[in-house]
Amino acid sequence: MTGTGILILCTHNSARSVLAEGMLAHWAHRLGLDVRAYSAGSAPSGRVHPLALEVLEGAGVDCADLHSKSWDAFSGPDAPPLDAVITVCDNAAAEVCPAFSATAGRPVRVHWGYPDPSAAEGDEEVRRRAFELTRQAIGYRMLQLLALPLANLTPPELQAALQHIGTT
Repeated sequence: MTGTGILILCTHNSARSVLAEGMLAHWAHRLGLDVRAYSAGSAPSGRVHPLALEVLEGAGVDCADLHSKSWDAFSGPDAPPLDAVITVCDNAAAEVCPAFSATAGRPVRVHWGYPDPSAAEGDEEVRRRAFELTRQAIGYRMLQLLALPLANLTPPELQAALQHIGTT
């Protein structure tokens, strides 16, 4: 297998999934790993939450390519190959996903739930902190994902490993 494609889904593709895409791409690049991060939403908002971009930029993440997009972009014949689809919000986890291009049992699908930082109540500093804590939690799981021998895992092994990461 050459490279690994990971799609992270959330309903609006404006906060959690974008944080995950940014952190996964950032860590993969820093570690020199051939992993491609994507994010999308079932009902994309059309914009990335400004606090998501702020905390990613504060962590040194290049945000130039991050934008809110539909998961339909990953279901057509020109879609990039995917090894795993990770939902990060409960709504997206419960939705019926489109048929992503599947090869040899891939992509596997798992759920890693995170509270929505854009729903945090309080002043600007409280909301910023919610985004930063979510970014840190997601970033840690992305590092765990990148520590896996991705090129050597069968689909059932990848599914089990990702499910384990989601419970730790």
